[in-house]
Amino acid sequence: MRWLRTTSSHSSGVATVGAIATGEFPEAVAVMLFYQVGELFQSYAIDKSRKSIASLMDIRPDYANVKRNEKIEKVDPDEVQIGELIIVKPGEKIPLDGIVVEGKSYVDTKALTGESVPREVKENEEVLSGCINQNGVLTIKVTKEYEDSTVSKILDLVENASNKKSKSENFITKFAKYYTPIVVILAVILAIVPPIILHDASFKEWIYRALSFLVVSCPCALVISIPLGFFGGIGGASKTGILIKGSNYLEALAKTETVVFDKTGTLTQGVFEVQEINECEISKEELLKYTAYAENFSNHPIALSVKNAYGKDIDEKLISNAEELTGLGVISIVEDKKVCVGNEKMMKEQGIEYEINTKIGTILYIAVDGKFKGSILISDKIKKDSKKTISELKKHGVKSTVMLTGDKKEIGEYIGK
Repeated sequence: MRWLRTTSSHSSGVATVGAIATGEFPEAVAVMLFYQVGELFQSYAIDKSRKSIASLMDIRPDYANVKRNEKIEKVDPDEVQIGELIIVKPGEKIPLDGIVVEGKSYVDTKALTGESVPREVKENEEVLSGCINQNGVLTIKVTKEYEDSTVSKILDLVENASNKKSKSENFITKFAKYYTPIVVILAVILAIVPPIILHDASFKEWIYRALSFLVVSCPCALVISIPLGFFGGIGGASKTGILIKGSNYLEALAKTETVVFDKTGTLTQGVFEVQEINECEISKEELLKYTAYAENFSNHPIALSVKNAYGKDIDEKLISNAEELTGLGVISIVEDKKVCVGNEKMMKEQGIEYEINTKIGTILYIAVDGKFKGSILISDKIKKDSKKTISELKKHGVKSTVMLTGDKKEIGEYIGK
């Protein structure tokens, strides 16, 4: 980009000097004015793209809390060594890749994976830099230095995206490298040789003709517009959270025939909401209350959606003996009543007769004192623009759209339809 701008500057300089030499002062001023206006628009476009790309830099952690000599020191992530322990508090970014040695929490991985549903991490599990810790305090043993960490590699890809050239950029750069000097040399010959050889030929007239030839032959608009267009495209994409690793990949997208989508957070909102309450021998309000109270101490996205639907303050004095059963649900004592909230497997293990809910989504079955009291349907909503996006892609030549999901088969098929 810098070389192309230099070429443009040299061309404008030659044109200005030539105009002054021929006595065409208004044209000399016009050339300088047009050049400055062009530079202004070009700088604006480049700065806008750079700012868009820079917005992705928010994933870079500013500091790391390192545990040294039984004290917590706040240092730059670059200063942390492999094997050291770092403390990550709720709301902080994980600064370096490592293994959890103490603590349990949910981490927001949107910046790395685009997945909107928080991921649960506990002891002996790997965590990546750039994620945001949501609730619990984590003690992490660092396994990679900052320059080798996930977040550092992502930032490097963003910052050097413009280095990976497309075929058209490589061609136009090579073309301009040879074409521009040839044109300038021919223009010089045209300005000097005819007045020497031809009788009654004036230098002023042939310099003017040489300048006209130079203007007509100048490739500046061509050689600047192509890389600037790609640079603007990469910047515009990053503004909407899309990382394109280089203009060669952007060029390849124009020939795309198949697009593969993730489901959660891409085609759907990635936010679980209570869609339906099916009560049995109890009011909907009471059923939702018992469920929210039972799930109160859980930070699982499903539990959070129930508490959001309840929308009232929870009196924790009314809750005791809360127990979370992995893969089943929760059991809590609420107002001296045993409340079970979970899946079908939990109902069977507790020996509770229940009514099967066949709706598509996550089903919570609720029992109070061993008696089935109803079920709650929780599901993810399809984004409003998902259908439009797929339709637009097919209008622009995409022949096949595919959805990948780790969710249940019936949910995947329902969203797909």
